[in-house]
Amino acid sequence: MNINWIILIIGGLFEALFAMSLGKMQQTSGREMWLWLLCFIVSVSLSMLLLFKSMGGFHPIPTGTAYSVWAGIGAAGTVLLGVMVFREPVTLWRLFFLSTLIISIVGLQITSSNH
Repeated sequence: MNINWIILIIGGLFEALFAMSLGKMQQTSGREMWLWLLCFIVSVSLSMLLLFKSMGGFHPIPTGTAYSVWAGIGAAGTVLLGVMVFREPVTLWRLFFLSTLIISIVGLQITSSNH
């Protein structure tokens, strides 16, 4: 796995963090809400920067693959954070579709590294 994939994975994790920050902003007010807003701004900035960085360098990840993997990591991370932080329900169908999403992300990574 080259460094661009690591950068992309970290960027996807920051995407999940910025989505969680939006949820926490809705649940809070005052100073705490402003801190979550700051967390959102920092997370979205880092997430976008890392996505951009993963598409450059010595072994760039193709744009379509990078964006799809980044969004998938963010989506999967957001679902997991929703369950852990917001106590969202865990159902068989949610687990099934989350599993297919993760399998798709891995598949994109495997097929992209062959080029």
